[in-house]
Amino acid sequence: MFELSARAEEYIQLSKAFIQNEIEPIEADFWHQVRQLNVGADWTTWQWPVLLEQLKLKAQAAGLWNMFLPDPILGAGLSVQEYAHIAELSGQSLIAPIVFNCNAPDSGNMEVLWRYGSEQQKQQWLQPLLAGKIRSVFCMTEPAVASSDATNMQATAIVEGEEIVLNGRKWWSSGLGDPNAKIIIYMAHTPDPSKDRHHQHSMVLVPIDSVGVKIERMLPVFGDYDAPHGHGEVSFDNVRVPVANFIGGAGQGFEIAQGRLGPGRIHHCMRCVGAAEKALALMIDRGMQRQAFGQEILKLGGNLECVAEARVAIDQARLLTLYAADKMDRLGNRAALTEISAIKVVAPSMLEKVVDMAMQIHGGAGLCHDTLLTGFFAQARALRLADGPDEVHKGMIAKLELKKRGYVAKSK
Repeated sequence: MFELSARAEEYIQLSKAFIQNEIEPIEADFWHQVRQLNVGADWTTWQWPVLLEQLKLKAQAAGLWNMFLPDPILGAGLSVQEYAHIAELSGQSLIAPIVFNCNAPDSGNMEVLWRYGSEQQKQQWLQPLLAGKIRSVFCMTEPAVASSDATNMQATAIVEGEEIVLNGRKWWSSGLGDPNAKIIIYMAHTPDPSKDRHHQHSMVLVPIDSVGVKIERMLPVFGDYDAPHGHGEVSFDNVRVPVANFIGGAGQGFEIAQGRLGPGRIHHCMRCVGAAEKALALMIDRGMQRQAFGQEILKLGGNLECVAEARVAIDQARLLTLYAADKMDRLGNRAALTEISAIKVVAPSMLEKVVDMAMQIHGGAGLCHDTLLTGFFAQARALRLADGPDEVHKGMIAKLELKKRGYVAKSK
């Protein structure tokens, strides 16, 4: 059902070989270096190991670069469904998306600039991002309001003459601690009484070193600061940037966000599928290589049933995500609203459950950094909130189902 072009098949096989030969053998040592460089250090001194740039250069030389972008010149020219298979492969590693320059939030930000940016914005910011020379941040969520309803935003972007004046506070801004982060996409309220509530928000490009931009702190996820990437809280105090820094014009924020989030959710969900495959493999190997009470621990209790349940759940999530991607390619994002929301509910929850099973088999080893499991678990739990919490997506699915039957779902 999900046909692949010869071009896609080649990229998939090359990506698979690169991950197996170049990334998997060094991943444990890479993250050990990351912790040595950054644990206990102030976030302003965070840094990546030299090994990362070496891997990125190898990936570029192999043509495994910006594969998420459907542009055949700037990216790989793959459809959303075709790239989804590569996202699954890269999801088996915590470093592969960065090595391929296909990592969040940069991939989404690059696609925003590619689709909606002006020529000047593309030259100044998109080209360095595509080259992997800089990194970017997306600022949307706010600490003072329920950000599951994006119209609650209190941060503002007000036009004054030839400038936009920015005021507000954002948090969980991923990548804010990265030493190479240079540009922020800031989403905020641009009041206009003549427009409806979904045309009163804008996306603005803000250089991270702009006067009035202050990184307040980094936020830990389950006690881990995810250095040197980081998830931070940042304030904007009368920050002034040129009107030309609007992306797509004032009031276009929600339209751009929907264009950004559709493919991004496919990427996230397929990486969840890949991570779950890796967790299942780790669980089986651990369970069959250790014995307790006279037999392999995987054969104790209901552990074999856990293996079966994991296999079923992974395959279901993969098929649903590929279906959503295929529908997006053929009919557009709006035609796949139900499926996009469905995968966002299904895939992170599936990963969370599979990783939990794998952790249980690993015992104490599953709770530390000796395996990738803790990173996968944090990823899964965070994704149940990021890009819209489960409850919002379930509400969207229910609303669309009622609409099919001629009913209108109203909420207070």
